[in-house]
Amino acid sequence: MQTKLRFLDRYLTLWIFLAMLFGILLGNIFPGITTLIDSLSWGTTNIPLAIGLLLMLYPPLTKVEYGLLPKAIKNKTVLSVSLILNWIVGPLLMFTLAVILLRDEPAYMTGLILIGLARCIAMVIVWNDLAKGNREYAALLITLNSIFQIFSYSFYVWLFLNVLPEKLGIGSFNIAVPMRDVTESVLLYLGLPFVLGFLSRYTCIKMKGKHWFQTRFLPFISPFTLYALLFTIVLMFSLKGEAFLALPKDVIKVSIPLLLYFVLMFLISFFTGKAFGIPYDKNAAVAFTATGNNFELAIAVAIGVFGIHSPQAFAGVIGPLIEVPVLILLVRTSLYLKKQFYDPKKSTHTLHR
Repeated sequence: MQTKLRFLDRYLTLWIFLAMLFGILLGNIFPGITTLIDSLSWGTTNIPLAIGLLLMLYPPLTKVEYGLLPKAIKNKTVLSVSLILNWIVGPLLMFTLAVILLRDEPAYMTGLILIGLARCIAMVIVWNDLAKGNREYAALLITLNSIFQIFSYSFYVWLFLNVLPEKLGIGSFNIAVPMRDVTESVLLYLGLPFVLGFLSRYTCIKMKGKHWFQTRFLPFISPFTLYALLFTIVLMFSLKGEAFLALPKDVIKVSIPLLLYFVLMFLISFFTGKAFGIPYDKNAAVAFTATGNNFELAIAVAIGVFGIHSPQAFAGVIGPLIEVPVLILLVRTSLYLKKQFYDPKKSTHTLHR
């Protein structure tokens, strides 16, 4: 069944702007908030922030249908194209744009690279449904991304931030990132919600049934991703009240490569799928899965490694600010391309058997 973009998701860009503004006002009205936030820490972990980051990632990881994994192997063409786009083309494209456009801003460059390495596991279903894509295949690809991300993200960060800049002669930026810090952040902010999500799914379905889980439990927890994201943004920007005048310019700096990334990644993915003869419904799933990013993970790792005050974390926050309006336009682009390049009668919404 075709879905509609929820009210909260449709105006996500507005909510993020309002959260930024509220955070800045909060920081100016209560200048002692920085001391208060820093005092709510255990070791190097800020407790309110950690709770917010965990709540961001728990709902999407609870939605993952792990039982669909065996089906993904059956269509090797779609699987291969998706893996190449997600784990080779996407990271390299974001890396290239970040290096070209933000060479003079190594911290923002690093934040964008972190975004490019975090493949989407949340909003893809929404964009895919709006574009009349195959929901089951989108779920399959999200499942693969979730599993792959847990075991590969730390390595990818090491490769793209510690190795490639040096090999390409830009190591003078000194953006080396300790792999241990990244691994700890991934285990905490991705591994823990992954386990909790898997256990929640298994327990709820076993005790209450799949229908109750899908119609009652998931709708209840889904909004917490947005609430936690907005909470994190308010927290971050309450610490940036003194830098308010510089923020608009920085938002533009980070937005340009993000905008280019979304558009280029979608077009590359869509026409690659078409060249391999993938039917439209599956091609839409592949294209939107490859185009979206897991900003929740990128923000969590940036904060865990560089701190809540860091430009890297700021870049992560700008991600969903740009993603929502651009992806809505790309949904319309996808439907236009469907009319131009696909015969609707040949499009199928079933998996190959």
